Formats: sequence, C-alpha cells, structure tokens
Amino acid sequence: MARKLRFFKEQMLKAGFSSSIKPVERADIDVDDLEVKLGELEAELIEMNANGEKLQRGYNELVEYKLVLEKAGEFFPSAQRSATAQQREMESSQTGEESLETPLLREQETSTDPSKQVKLGFITGLVPRDKSMPFERILFRATRGNVFLKQVPVEDPVIDPVSGEKMEKNVFVVFYSGERAKNKILKICEAFGANRYPFAEELGKQALMITEVSGRISELKTTIDAGSLHRDNLLRTIADQFEQWNLKVKKEKSIYHTLNMLSLDVTKKCLVAEGWSPVFATKQIQEALQRAAYDSNSQVGAIFQVLHTRELPPTYFRTNKFTSAFQEIVDAYGVAKYQEANPGVYTKLGDITEMTFGGRYVILMMSLFSIYTGLVYNEFFSVPFELFGRSAYACRDLSCRDATTDGLIKVRDTYPFGVDPAWHGSRSELPFLNSLKMKMSILLGVAQMNLGIILSYFNATFFRNSLNIWFQFIPQMIFLNSLFGYLSLLIIVKWCTGSQADLYHIMIYMFLSPTDELGENQLFPGQKTVQRHQGQSYAPLESTEESLHPEANHDSHGHGHEEFEFSEVFVHQLIHTIEFVLGAVSNTASYLRLWALSLAHSELSVVFYEKVLLLAWGFNNVIILIVGIIVFIFATVGVLLIMETLSAFLHALRLHWVEFQNKFYEGDGYKFYPFSFALLDDEDD
Repeated sequence: MARKLRFFKEQMLKAGFSSSIKPVERADIDVDDLEVKLGELEAELIEMNANGEKLQRGYNELVEYKLVLEKAGEFFPSAQRSATAQQREMESSQTGEESLETPLLREQETSTDPSKQVKLGFITGLVPRDKSMPFERILFRATRGNVFLKQVPVEDPVIDPVSGEKMEKNVFVVFYSGERAKNKILKICEAFGANRYPFAEELGKQALMITEVSGRISELKTTIDAGSLHRDNLLRTIADQFEQWNLKVKKEKSIYHTLNMLSLDVTKKCLVAEGWSPVFATKQIQEALQRAAYDSNSQVGAIFQVLHTRELPPTYFRTNKFTSAFQEIVDAYGVAKYQEANPGVYTKLGDITEMTFGGRYVILMMSLFSIYTGLVYNEFFSVPFELFGRSAYACRDLSCRDATTDGLIKVRDTYPFGVDPAWHGSRSELPFLNSLKMKMSILLGVAQMNLGIILSYFNATFFRNSLNIWFQFIPQMIFLNSLFGYLSLLIIVKWCTGSQADLYHIMIYMFLSPTDELGENQLFPGQKTVQRHQGQSYAPLESTEESLHPEANHDSHGHGHEEFEFSEVFVHQLIHTIEFVLGAVSNTASYLRLWALSLAHSELSVVFYEKVLLLAWGFNNVIILIVGIIVFIFATVGVLLIMETLSAFLHALRLHWVEFQNKFYEGDGYKFYPFSFALLDDEDD
C-alpha cells in the first residue's frame, strides 16, 4: 500500500495536484478495504496512463507526419528533377579508373542502356536539428555522394513520439538509387533518431493524405482531452483522501514493523515484547495496555513486567519548546550515556542561520545575553550611554574634550555597573579594554573548566567509582586551580587593590625562581611562601593520576568486573595525565578567543560608526547622508549581526564541546526512540 501511495503522489505531482489537507485519522477506514480500493485505483490509473501515452504517441506521430506532407510537398518536384538530371549526367560520363570516390551508381549502370529512365527511390521524415549536419555528412560518405538530400527547418518545436521531449527538427527528403543505398540510409536514419514517414508522389494523393491526417489529429485531440479530464478527476479524488490514507498506512506499517520485533512464546500462543520505557511512564503504559485490551474485546489481558538487565539503557531527556534546541546542540557532539551529567543544562548557545520557528528560544537567549553584554560595556553600536548615572570622571580643563587627551579627574564614586562611559573615545580605551577582556576571558574559562571537573565528581559518585574521585577528580582540581586558579585569584586581587603588579612576571618566575623576592609584584602577605610550595608540588600532583585503578567497573547498571592489567592501565593513565596537563594550558589559552572576538567586534563597530555614519554626516549633504545610513545599516546587519554572530556561535560551540565537556562528558550513549504515531514523519522507512 505504501508503494501504491508513493505512485499516486508521483502522479499527483506531475499533474500539479497537491494534498494540502491536514491528515485526520478516520476510524471508519478499514485496512483490508483500503488495500482493495488502492489496488483498483492503481490498476485504473496505470491503464489510463498506458492509453494516454499510446494516444499521445500516435498524436505526436500524426503531427510530424502532417509536417512532412506539408514541407516535403513544397520542394519534392524540383528536388526529384534535380536528382534525375544529376543521375543521367553520371550515367552518360565515361567509365574511368575506379576509386573510393567513384559513385556507386556508375558501377551499377555501366552495362545498362543509357537511354533508359532511372527509377529513383526516396525516404522522407524528420531529424533533430542539432543532428542535421552530421546526418547529411554521414549520408554523403556512406553512399559516396550518390544521394540527393533536401532539408527544411520546422518553425516551432515538436514533441518527439519516441522520447516525448520537445525539440527542434528538420523535414528531410533523401533520393537514392538501388536497394543497397536504401539499406544504408535506413540504418543511418535509425542511428540519428530520424523518424521516417511514407510520402506519395502525386499531388492529388498528397492533398488527400493531408486531409485524412488532419481529421485523425482532430479526433485524437478530442480523445486525449477527454482522457486527461477523466484522469484529472481521478487524481483529484485521490488527492482529497490521500493524507488520510497515507496516515493510516504509515500507522499500520509502523505497527507491523514493531510486531516483527516481537518474539513468540514457547507455547506459541502469545507474543513477548522487550523494550525500554521511562520509569515515570510505567503507570501510563499499564493503563494503555488495559485500555487496548478492553477496546479490542481481548479475552486475554496484557502482562506488564519490569525486567532487570545489564544492558545499557538508552538516554532520554524530557525537553520542552525552550530546551529542545539547546539539547540538540549537545546531542550533535554525542548522546549522553544513561544517567550521565547532561551539559545541555549549562549550554546557552544559538545559530543565526537557524532562524526558524523551532530555534526561536535560542535566538531569544542570544539577544538577551547580547543586551546584557552591551550593558556591561555601557555602549550601543560603539556609542557610550550613561544609563546608570553620571560618569565618575570630569574634565580637568577644556583640553580634555579632545579625544586624544586624557585630562580627566575622578570627582565622584566609581560607576555603579559596567564600564565607565568616560573610557569611550579616550586614548587609554583600547589598552584598558584589552586588559579587561583578556582577564575576563581567563576568569570565565577557569570557572567553566572547574564546573566540568566538578561534574565529573558527580558522575563518579553516581556510578560509585571512588577511584575516579581520589585519583582523577582531586588531582585535576589541584593541578588546575594551583596554576590557573591561582592566576584567577591574582587577577581578582589586583582588581580589588589597584596594584600595578605584573602578573606575567609572577606566573613565570614562580617556576623559574620561586625563592626570589617579589618586590612590587607582591599582592598579598605570604604570597612568596604560597608560590614556592606550588612550584615544588606540580610533579607529584601530575603523577598521582597514573595510579588510577579501573578494577571496579561495576556500576548501577549491573556491569561486571573487568580483568585488571597494570601495564595497560599505566599506559592509559599516563596518556590521560599528559593530555590533561597539556590540555589545561591549551584549554585556558583557548578561552582567549572570547577576548579576541570581543575586541574585533568592538573595533568593527567603531569603524562603521565613525568612518561611515559620522563621516557621511560631516558632509552636510542629504544624499550622502542617506547613502551613509544605508551603508551603515547593511554593514552593521551583515557583518556585526550575522557574520560576527555566526563566528561567535562556532567559537562558543568549540569551547563547550572541547574545553568544557571533555572534563566529564563521554557522550557514548544512544537515544531513546519510543513508539509513537506522533513521531511518524513524511519519509517512508
């Protein structure tokens, strides 16, 4: 039935019909009756198509035949006289040395009476125009020039009876002498797709044949129109009920596909099905089975029993319209293992190219975070705004109004939220924001990587893997925070104290010269002691991970123990240790892409605002101003809102997939796909 419905859909598409009616399940449709009905409709439609194709082919042949009669009748007498004269001239010439160029007719007629009239044969038909020149050359070479060919183009394209395609053609007449030449011409016509038609020499017969062919064309046209109307009515009837039939067939097909996965009981009196279901849906499944047994008047009820197995269950997350888009982004990396921590909870990303109805909440979150970031920097398209009060700085003298000077003094409390608007346009803006964004990127990166390691602790706790806690979680936390966590602490202390300490110098010489005096780089008491202990403790911390012993692989799913091999575990954990140590450095550096993206976005915004909008405003010309506004809008939308957003999405996606999720997320599970009529799509599997 599915095959028949696909056949009906193809026929409807060819005829220009569409089944736009929303499918509604009808209880009065019986599957057996539907199968019989679809079979009858298919047979009727196939018969109509066959008859229609046969009639259409005959109609196309008659149309070409009529063109041959009309066109060939115009030049037939003159062409025949010219061919006869040419033949007589060849026959009256002297017989010379034979060669490949010697006409065949000369060989055949040397012994005949020169005064005897030559009987010429002819072949008429149509040849595709793009093949007309090769057709003429092949005829000339194959017959050694002993033919006379006349062609005339047909003004309008015609439909070829064989291929059914519309093409431009030429009507041709070929005069020949002898059966040998005729056989060659027929083979050449067949090779070039030239359709041949009979033709009468007498003018009276030609006129009679044209009249007869025109009448048959008119009759066939009427018959074809009546058949097309009947076929359209049948397809329209099918289109009205196609969606209901298609929905019914899909449901029946899915039911039979599911039944095929069931197995017979040993008594061969009942079917046994094993599958996965969410725990919260157990009661709903039992009620559905009882309701199905009652509705079907079954004498035997369905038995629902929970089985205990060691197989890994599929993963199912209950999502809604808001969270489904974020979960799809995480699933693109890998489906979570059963009961593994789901990073979709912490993922707030989106893609500007997915501006569809399903991703509307992703775009909403993107816009909200963009507004928040704008408030943090207190600017709108590079224009500063004092939204949270007046700036903490004021001009020391009139010279500070020039953007190239910094004659500002602090006259009131620090700006309550975000960057002080006075920084915008000053000479210190770029160094200040450059340092701020770089340090904020490090803080965000270290915080997110710590979150990933903490989630690995919850995974290990849930799966009762204490070795992962002692020999993986704890060493990772110590190593990451003793290096980059300590760097984050120094950044915060420097911000709070206003110190001029060089953090790069501190971090480098903490390893190279941990005993040296810090001098002006000291941010808090006891800093030298802390750094000396940290610089001496990295080696043992790094090697701690190598002692991970995965002998206890028995988790809540009932997985058994695996045989312990020290060499294999040692190599595995050594690689894992090196990967984490090097990855901690590269991952932290990778978060600096946030700094680069923010800086590039800000500078592009300034360029578009100052070099396009303000520059156009300075000409005091309405036309230039309008052009500048248009260029500014298109540049802002195209570059800042589309290209920059897509770039930020891709970089953020990498940070979530690589720098964050590799700390805890294995992603080696498989999705839970429940049996549901609502999940049937348009594709026939």
